[in-house]
Amino acid sequence: MISWTRQSVATGEISDAMGPNPLGYLAYHADGRMMAVVFGGDRPLKGAVPTDEEKAVLFDSMLAYSASYTLENGRIIHHVDGAWNPAWKGALIRPYRVDGNRLFISGAPGKDPTTGEEVIYTLEFEKV
Repeated sequence: MISWTRQSVATGEISDAMGPNPLGYLAYHADGRMMAVVFGGDRPLKGAVPTDEEKAVLFDSMLAYSASYTLENGRIIHHVDGAWNPAWKGALIRPYRVDGNRLFISGAPGKDPTTGEEVIYTLEFEKV
């Protein structure tokens, strides 16, 4: 993952959705399966075993899921069958484009789950 930005529809302001320097990978396989994992760039932990409060922060600063996928009219559809958040089961439909060895995935405006603000997320990945 190169970046994950969040653009406010109301103001146009762009910020890092997972903090600076997120760590993330998408793996697309020829059999039509994929996996995604993303971690926020700053995930502090005080000791070897997280406290309950730290566990909540760690959960909120990551995502992971597995899915089958299809490509359709400039959109990638992830048919999620397992996720860190069970509410993600079902179809995640996102416009995408490929530019050289970079993949850009963006979405139509949607609600930020933490603020309720209408935003557009854009994710950028580089092939490794």
